[in-house]
Amino acid sequence: MNAFKDKTLLITGGTGSFGNAVLNRFLNTAIKEIRVLSRDEKKQDDMRKKYESSSLKFYIGDVRDKDSIRPAFEEVDYVFHAAALKQVPSCEFHPMEAVKTNIFGTENVLKVCSDLNIERVICLSTDKAVYPINSMGISKSMMEKVAIASSRQNSASKISITRYGNVMASRGSVIPLFINQILNGKPMTITDPNMTRFMMSLNEAVELVLFAFENGDNGEIFVQKSPASTIELLAEALKDIFHEFKPTIKKIGTRHGEKLYETLLSREECWRSKDLGSYYLVPPDMRDLNYDKFVNLGESDISNQDDYNSHNTEQLSLEELKIKLLDLNVIKAGLDGKVIEEEF
Repeated sequence: MNAFKDKTLLITGGTGSFGNAVLNRFLNTAIKEIRVLSRDEKKQDDMRKKYESSSLKFYIGDVRDKDSIRPAFEEVDYVFHAAALKQVPSCEFHPMEAVKTNIFGTENVLKVCSDLNIERVICLSTDKAVYPINSMGISKSMMEKVAIASSRQNSASKISITRYGNVMASRGSVIPLFINQILNGKPMTITDPNMTRFMMSLNEAVELVLFAFENGDNGEIFVQKSPASTIELLAEALKDIFHEFKPTIKKIGTRHGEKLYETLLSREECWRSKDLGSYYLVPPDMRDLNYDKFVNLGESDISNQDDYNSHNTEQLSLEELKIKLLDLNVIKAGLDGKVIEEEF
């Protein structure tokens, strides 16, 4: 992409698979420098040895501490903000940790970007931010609100948001869990067989960020249209793929903080969103604190609008799902008897 020529890009939380995918996409291009900011020196060292690139720089810092991250942002042109606590169970047990990283951490990142006049910022969010029922989703929903509020106030940096469904085989997700259970001779433990999840690959996640980078304006949220699958169909697809291991399925019931389906756009967002073909764009609500606009004026059409969720999106067939699964590194490794996890 010409926009990255001779530019410096910073990725917060950049040691996961999203950061690796961005590096694979850009390191051999005309980009000037890619900076990886994270707390994990081990993963940084692994990346340093893997890529051995003079264009790749590493910074240790925590988004919770604004002073610790500021040096990484000096002379940066663009920022992909991926640092977050993403695991539903850990955020449920430690909600204030989610608040500190996902909300205050994002505020710190955006303040530093504003102070240093960084040109472009993309903040990565999740479907769990829509109608949130758990601490992780609530904190990511607030992250979006912080980003949108900052976009109203900050004339120096252009801030946009991308919202993801399930990134297949991401860290802590169900696909690596199922593979691990299969390889260890245990049944795959599914919760509600009718539970649905969006199915998005890591490469599609990177494409969404790049689309938002190219097309986004201040405060806009971008969502990629994604197909979905029931958890039962996912387990059946894995049974077929790993048939030599003779896997079985055990239903255990819905876990704490788990939704029947995930929503990428609320009905209010759907009502004002723009259909861009493969993507939806949600413009920011730019109303001010004139109370007439909140109390005395409304939109009757919203009542007739549905949200966009993993129940009403395109549903994958068994064969279509198997094709998507067989393209994953975690599946290829599992067929060789190894369990690996993507990290997103």
